[in-house]
Amino acid sequence: MEYSKIVSVTGLPGLYELITSKGDGAIVRSLDEQKAKFVSGRVHNFSQLESIEIFTLQDNVNLVEVFAAMEKAGSSLPDTKDNTAVKKYFEKVFPDMDFERVYPSDMKKMVKWYEILNHHKIEIKLSETEPETVPVAEAPATEEKPKKAAKKTAVKKEKTAEEETPKKATKKK
Repeated sequence: MEYSKIVSVTGLPGLYELITSKGDGAIVRSLDEQKAKFVSGRVHNFSQLESIEIFTLQDNVNLVEVFAAMEKAGSSLPDTKDNTAVKKYFEKVFPDMDFERVYPSDMKKMVKWYEILNHHKIEIKLSETEPETVPVAEAPATEEKPKKAAKKTAVKKEKTAEEETPKKATKKK
């Protein structure tokens, strides 16, 4: 299972693997229950964990960086029922977080998601994007081809000039 396929669904607890998306929703599989089901896009919103960013005092950071800091800390995770314990944990683990804009409920979600991902042994990393290759235009083989192209454009310009002359409108009787 890849981290890039993991989504959070509004209104539903836990995390889900995105199996396929459709025009009116998606088919997802719960990581906990391992049951696949259709979730309507009209009722629920989908957020890929890979695209979630966290507010910090400087620039926003990807959720992966917060998970990496949590893993690096190695300390036990706080009880998600205690807001102050969760906030103190993140103040210690990720002090750059903007605690005025990141709510305790968001921090609780991050702890729960981290627990779920670790339980299912999902490697937390961003998917690698392949660099886009831009096709290189080939140089013309001989000098004659550009000259012919220039003649064609000159002919086209003459035709457009002729077409620009106003035409008489015909009236229907």
